[in-house]
Amino acid sequence: MTQSGNIQELRDKFGRVHNYLRISLIEKCNLRCSYCMPAEGIPLSPKAHLMSADEVLEFARIFVGLGVNKIRLTGGEPLLRKDIGVILEGLSKMPVDLSITTNGLLMDRHVDNFQKLGIKKINFSLDTLKEERFQQLTRRTGFQKTLDNFELLHNKDFDLKINTVLIKGINDDELVDLVNMTKDYKVSVRFIEFMPFDGNSWDRSKMVSEKEVLDQLGAHFGAERIASLPNEDNFTARKFKIAGYKGDFGIISSVTNPFCGSCNRIRLTANGRIKNCLFSNQETDLLAAMRAGENVENLILESILNKKAVRAGMDSMEKLSDPALHSDNRSMIAIGG
Repeated sequence: MTQSGNIQELRDKFGRVHNYLRISLIEKCNLRCSYCMPAEGIPLSPKAHLMSADEVLEFARIFVGLGVNKIRLTGGEPLLRKDIGVILEGLSKMPVDLSITTNGLLMDRHVDNFQKLGIKKINFSLDTLKEERFQQLTRRTGFQKTLDNFELLHNKDFDLKINTVLIKGINDDELVDLVNMTKDYKVSVRFIEFMPFDGNSWDRSKMVSEKEVLDQLGAHFGAERIASLPNEDNFTARKFKIAGYKGDFGIISSVTNPFCGSCNRIRLTANGRIKNCLFSNQETDLLAAMRAGENVENLILESILNKKAVRAGMDSMEKLSDPALHSDNRSMIAIGG
């Protein structure tokens, strides 16, 4: 941990400052997306091993004290937490940019509270615009409810991003349809490369690369109509815009073209373990330490200092393709994205 003026920073040995905390609130989900979890589900942590609302807020205060100014809530499906309102209210009082990632199915029950608390930024998971394919990918129904809640949020002027995990031969034929959503909706559609996690049957042949996305969209819209937008600080998505469209689209190529050099993310799992990289199987149990009265700040510092330069040390496609190196990582649902 270093200080810049009066501001504390979580800086790793490569000089990256970590000011963005993603907190998973729950391991459960009301969908069973194939890229996120096995069809049979995962062993869930006992309730006593999960963070309470008070513990979530205490961890948030600790991280804010260490320079974190951006917090995103994830899951599982975070809106399944019965005490989500308490958590949102507590976090909304902190000096952070607060956002949430959700599959949207329950959003109509919470939209008024989001507006009351001033929470505007929502990442909305939507992998297909076809009902039959939605059931295939999620192993559940709820397609129309998902679209209805998307419309609800859009009409209430939320800042929306659509997260779409691309899987070759499954939904890559919908690239044009999804980008066409940005014609009349002021939204950002982000195409995410299929990534390897426990139980999702990943292999590199199922990935759709950034080049393939741009080639397909260029063939349809015309390459001259696709403008590249400036990269944001600590960007994950390389962003583009179709001329004349209200919204934009981005490509998150964590596998083929990673953005590790500017990574500022820290992850806290629902059972209170810090992960310094999405791809890492190394975790530190902060919750047990907090409950034992130990110094949690020192453990956070140690975790950040031990962060690898690229994808938890998997710095080549050969290493990433080796199941021995990634199959003992959690399923995505137990990490929180």
